Amino acid sequence: MRHGLIGRKLNRPPAERRRLLRSLMGALLRHDKITTTEARAKELRRHVERLITTARRGDLHSRRLCMATLPDPPAVDRLFHVVAPRYRTRPGGYTRITRVGLRKGDGARIAQIELLDREVETAPA
Repeated sequence: MRHGLIGRKLNRPPAERRRLLRSLMGALLRHDKITTTEARAKELRRHVERLITTARRGDLHSRRLCMATLPDPPAVDRLFHVVAPRYRTRPGGYTRITRVGLRKGDGARIAQIELLDREVETAPA
């Protein structure tokens, strides 16, 4: 029975799963948009949204909590200086998951996860 269990195992032991999610969180916060499998994107959404909500407070304690979760100083700096102020008034729902297709090698469902309200770079005409 699955009573009360939260989260996906992603076919990895706990330490490796933590490392994978931290790496994905750092990449998403640095680049605003990443492409990964659908299961990883859905699991990543839980962790990133909680991290952004913590960072919105902007005090030293929240910075230390974020550094404990994501030990990547450049990503945490960008989280506090760029990402969190962007969502100051938004009550939640900071990410969007878009299904892209199937991976060629094994047929896994690929999804794109992105932060909402990001600055879109347009190419000059």
